[in-house]
Amino acid sequence: MERNKTATLATIDATSLHYRNLNAQLRDLVAGGTEKIIINNVYGQRYIGTDLNKPVEIEIHGTPGNDLGAFMDGPTVTIYGNAQDGTGNTMNDGRIIVHGRAGDITGLSARGGEIYVRDSVGYRAGIHMKAFGDKMPALVIGSTAQDFVGEYMAGGVLILLGIGLEGNQHKASFIGTGMHGGAIYFRGSIEEHQLGKEVGIAELSGEDRTTLTRLVTKFSRYFNCDAEGILKEKFTKLYPKYLRPYGQLYTY
Repeated sequence: MERNKTATLATIDATSLHYRNLNAQLRDLVAGGTEKIIINNVYGQRYIGTDLNKPVEIEIHGTPGNDLGAFMDGPTVTIYGNAQDGTGNTMNDGRIIVHGRAGDITGLSARGGEIYVRDSVGYRAGIHMKAFGDKMPALVIGSTAQDFVGEYMAGGVLILLGIGLEGNQHKASFIGTGMHGGAIYFRGSIEEHQLGKEVGIAELSGEDRTTLTRLVTKFSRYFNCDAEGILKEKFTKLYPKYLRPYGQLYTY
């Protein structure tokens, strides 16, 4: 580990580091006031950034393992590579920016903060996202997602931009199954049979367009895209038709 005290910048070489040792170094640096931490040679170490609660900037080169940024409350984590499953699990605040793909259950139970993925994500992205107090989580996906995207969403915003899709057609099924809060926005085409039965389709309101403009502009800044070109295309809004779709399932 190298540290520049005047610039409050530290560099960690994660080669052969066990995830416990890596995360112990991270916590020590953050507690000591380091403002930016660069981690090189990351090969699957889990829990990077978990439970950190200061506005530190973390730059990761490589492929972090599961639960990157879990329970995170303030840092900005930028990954130059792909991320595995559970990115942003139950995060409360901060930002995760993935210059590649992310795995399954990205944004699981997030209740605040923002996650931006340049390419696609796996299954059950955004599952059980929820707003908390004045926090409104956002998950912006550059391309598309696999099945059950937005499953059991209870709040927040999930956006799929459909960049690079052949025929502009999303392939996911069971979209929004069990959804009872929040909103999903799709750029590109989907068919009604792809949706969960709890989901309705609506035209965009002025507030919807404001939300899209704000988040797509940020996405485009991170990944050097044309925000205006993306936003001029048609978006579809998915919303929950029922507040508690399974509220009576286990009652007698």
